[in-house]
Amino acid sequence: MSRNLRKSLVVQGSILAVAGLISKVIGFIYRVPMANIMGNTGNGLYSVAFGIYNIVLTLSSYSMPLAVSKLMSARLAKGDIRNAGRLFQLAMLFAFCTGLTAALVLFFGAEGFAAVYRKEGLEQPLRILAPTVFVVALLGTSRGYFQGHRNMMPTAISQVIEQIVNAIVSVLAASAFVKTAASVGDDPAAYGAMGGTMGTLAGALAALTLFAVLLPAAAKREKRYLRVSRDENGEVLPDEDRKLLLKAIVLTVLPVIISQSIYQLGYTLDDLVFGNLSALKGMEATEATRLQGVFNTQYNQMINLPTAIATAMASATLPSIVASRAKGDKEGVSRKTDTVIKLNMLIAIPSAVGLAVLAEGVMGVLFPGLGDYMNVAVWLLRTGSSAVIFYALSTITTCILQGCDKMRIPVIHSGISLAIHVALVAALLYFTDLGVYALIIGNVSFPLITCLLNCIVVSRQTGYTFRVADSFIKPLLAALVMGAAACGIYRLFDDDLGQLLSLMISIVSAIFIYAAMLFVFGAVKRDELAAMPMIGRFFRRKAKT
Repeated sequence: MSRNLRKSLVVQGSILAVAGLISKVIGFIYRVPMANIMGNTGNGLYSVAFGIYNIVLTLSSYSMPLAVSKLMSARLAKGDIRNAGRLFQLAMLFAFCTGLTAALVLFFGAEGFAAVYRKEGLEQPLRILAPTVFVVALLGTSRGYFQGHRNMMPTAISQVIEQIVNAIVSVLAASAFVKTAASVGDDPAAYGAMGGTMGTLAGALAALTLFAVLLPAAAKREKRYLRVSRDENGEVLPDEDRKLLLKAIVLTVLPVIISQSIYQLGYTLDDLVFGNLSALKGMEATEATRLQGVFNTQYNQMINLPTAIATAMASATLPSIVASRAKGDKEGVSRKTDTVIKLNMLIAIPSAVGLAVLAEGVMGVLFPGLGDYMNVAVWLLRTGSSAVIFYALSTITTCILQGCDKMRIPVIHSGISLAIHVALVAALLYFTDLGVYALIIGNVSFPLITCLLNCIVVSRQTGYTFRVADSFIKPLLAALVMGAAACGIYRLFDDDLGQLLSLMISIVSAIFIYAAMLFVFGAVKRDELAAMPMIGRFFRRKAKT
């Protein structure tokens, strides 16, 4: 692999990582007003509908970008543009069929899902999400086309456009639908959830419109190559059998479907188990839906934002790890593994501590409409914030194993964790009175088990030795000092300045205190910062000046 190609892979991976992070931030921002508009019951319906939608999407078309990009890039590397184009056409037809089938199942099965999950009104947001599955199937395949050409820019731009449109339409539609429902005497929760899901459809359509412009232009540029392809010696490359091309698509899609289904199943199985076992123990359906809304919206929103940074770092680091492994550079793989793990822990650990100690202020400022469920939301965040650390570590270690061509191992580990998770949550719900707090225990245990299993295999496969003191203990000590100070500052100003100003002062103070404590405890050095992905360039420039 040439130096320029490795540099290109890292740059393209970083573009996609940054776009993914921007999309996550936008997603977090718009969910705050939308959650306040829809209310606790609406949030419950919305989150359960999305859990079902994600499973259907994963089974039908979620893996198409990866499959198309991988299969096309393999052919383009040999100069076989004709077969790459034929494969894309077949992939688009495949996505059309699977996406349409999934959309029909979701649309006509909406009432059945509502009955199984014990959620009255769930069918309304599900029917809006049904055509979204079809649109996303075509969108994902289109993204895979450009990624196969090692051009991540269209995917990155489309992700940001999709999320911006999603944000605007979701908030406006949810607000309009809730007001309409109130005026005619219908259920505002179901209508609010339906309005929220309209943003998802609108965002996907906006992104697909971009590709409707880009794809014909790209096809026109390659038209002269589609008649015949030649290798580097000028020999004509034969057309591949369509059945073999379809088989390649299916065999590439299946492992990703299995892997992603395990992750998505965890969320929707929690909804299913909680709804049914709560009803079995005498809890009213509306109460169960509201508690699920608090858990899936307020709690998970706060957990997912810092975890998104880990995902972005993983995407940016993967090409670099692959390049080092391709050169047989074990030391390089180990060094990059150490760098990305440490960077993620430097972010994840203080995030977890900060969310725990400032839970009351965070929930009070962002979600004032929680009402009687405010205390529940605060305690969910306090007791479950450690999930940020374990999700970040499990994401990074999964990426490292994939970069070392150990694709099946993270899937096996996730499957083991999911089995334990479901059994644990079901047992706690049935045999104890923990209620929604049983979901917290499950939410923490799932990534904890996954990351422990991943870490063991990472050490064995790469020879990497985890630096526990530098990567975990020192950042934790710095974060604990930061947390104590932030909590004290918040309590000091809360009565006089109110929640918003007190929270802002506490967060700003916490950032500076944590940064100082990192150097006090010797947790980070300047040369380590210069080696870290996405932020290292800044420190390398400073060093030159």
